[in-house]
Amino acid sequence: MTRVLVLNGPNLGRLGSREPDVYGSQDPGALRDLLAAEAADGTEIDLRQTDDEGELIGWLHEAVDAGIPVILNPAAFTHYSYGLRDAAALVTKAGLPLVEVHISNPHAREAFRHRSVISGIATGVIAGFGFDSYALALRAVGAGR
Repeated sequence: MTRVLVLNGPNLGRLGSREPDVYGSQDPGALRDLLAAEAADGTEIDLRQTDDEGELIGWLHEAVDAGIPVILNPAAFTHYSYGLRDAAALVTKAGLPLVEVHISNPHAREAFRHRSVISGIATGVIAGFGFDSYALALRAVGAGR
């Protein structure tokens, strides 16, 4: 069985009620359902969300230690968390895929969102396709239909 960690950063637990004009009206349960439907047979999706930077870093360490590919939506941490960037770099340096995803297109939003400290070390970046960004990322890590 293939396992994929899908990690969401701050405020993404509020999907469905947080800025639906930007993030859509689907909630985290809908994301879980989409990932289950899009995952290849024999793929276990481990979807997690935290508002805590340290916890997110710990999950990236877990991925490295267990050899698990990562789909990461760092949310607001995207723009300034060098600690998260360094932990994400451990994933790719271990030869594991790490795909940075965003529900919205950060480059079509406020200027401070245009810079990602994660993109430069990620295997790839998918943004602006709503929850479909996650489905595309599953394919990118070899675990999608």
